Amino acid sequence: MTSQGVSARAEAWAAHPSERGSRVFPCRTCRELSCTRDLSLGVRMGNSALRAHVETAQKTGVFQLKDRGLTEFPSELQKLTSNLRTIDLSNNKIENLPPMIIGKFTLLKSLSLNNNKLTALPDELCNLKKLETLSLNNNQLRELPSTFGQLSALKTLSLSGNQLRALPPQLCSLRHLDVVDLSKNQIRSIPDTVGELQVIELNLNQNQISQISVKISSCPRLKVLRLEENCLELSMLPQSILSDSQICLLAVEGNLFEIKKLRELEGYDKYMERFTATKKKFA
Repeated sequence: MTSQGVSARAEAWAAHPSERGSRVFPCRTCRELSCTRDLSLGVRMGNSALRAHVETAQKTGVFQLKDRGLTEFPSELQKLTSNLRTIDLSNNKIENLPPMIIGKFTLLKSLSLNNNKLTALPDELCNLKKLETLSLNNNQLRELPSTFGQLSALKTLSLSGNQLRALPPQLCSLRHLDVVDLSKNQIRSIPDTVGELQVIELNLNQNQISQISVKISSCPRLKVLRLEENCLELSMLPQSILSDSQICLLAVEGNLFEIKKLRELEGYDKYMERFTATKKKFA
């Protein structure tokens, strides 16, 4: 290490005693040592370091601050409510979203808060009328706001690894929703309202599903249905999924029946026709 590098590290060590004994690396955005400090337990990012991130975001429309131990949504972002198109605060320790700020990002198209500690979402989140991608994997969410159906532009929703116990009915109001990932939750049944879903792909892998409404066959755009590693008996799988639906990829491995039994059901030939046609289309 150069003498300048030793000096910089010594200064950081002296200025921030809480960092003694930990490794210090420069931030990729602002190149400041102080930017990498854990922001939890009252230790916050240096003002100049955060300012550099904010200034960059003001120019690019993208604010990304992952793996920083943040315990709260950065209040500094309220300066950029009319600028940001993308926010990524994944892999932190954020417990809630500030209602007075989160709903003001009028141009926001993508919001990622994977691997945080969110237990609830504020109604104000649903004011984001241009939001197309919402990724909230591996949090502690048990339900969605009643106003969630107001996210009219939403196309992709990822809620894997939360604590949802039911298919959120609000999703049925989202007419542009293409892909929904609800894997690794605690969902036990799929109700009749599923027939109103407009999604193309629905991932329900690794839940506790033992019942599925026959209405799932009525989903007008559903092509991919993933139900792996659930609690399904073959008798509880609606045969209309095979014979009278648009589904061309049905993944059901890891349930309470053998796949060869599925192939014996009436309508399986029709399903395979759709599966083969789709496979050829993308070959």
